[in-house]
Amino acid sequence: MTPPPGPAAAPEASAEPEGPVFLPPSSYAPSRRGRVARAYLRLVDRIPTWVAPLAVLGCIGGAVGYTLVSNPTDSAPDAPPTCVLKLTTGLDCPGCGGTRAAWYLLHGDLGAAARHHLLFVFAVPFLIYLYVAWAVQRTTGRKLPQLRIPPMAIVIFMGGWLAFSILRNLPWAPFNWFYV
Repeated sequence: MTPPPGPAAAPEASAEPEGPVFLPPSSYAPSRRGRVARAYLRLVDRIPTWVAPLAVLGCIGGAVGYTLVSNPTDSAPDAPPTCVLKLTTGLDCPGCGGTRAAWYLLHGDLGAAARHHLLFVFAVPFLIYLYVAWAVQRTTGRKLPQLRIPPMAIVIFMGGWLAFSILRNLPWAPFNWFYV
């Protein structure tokens, strides 16, 4: 017997999905968090927003304090180098002279700082601004104007740093001016 004509009946929802069902392997299933993980996440949620900028500022302050106390410019000519690359190869690494440049910057001698590591001196104002913008946004929620550095500028800077690193290790003039 056929059903009487009338409005079309809605098809019944089937318990079976229409297509194949793909379940992730059990190794991809998220793990259940234990008591320690939940306690850690509760602790992280309670930390004030100003703690991270203060911690970074403390690290920067420690580095500045160490630089001021240690006086990297006052080392004996026969003292062993502290850089592993220089110790093993005798070559100046890309960061060689950065601590001395920081010491001279902290004492206001821009010329001597640039003599020891010109690219470090160039990068310091940008790094300071990036820190201040991040700290202000993190603590107050206000955004300072973004420092827009195009990718090509980063490529040029890194290429210049690589060229500087190579040229400073050449022992003849005019490249021996870069040697510190």
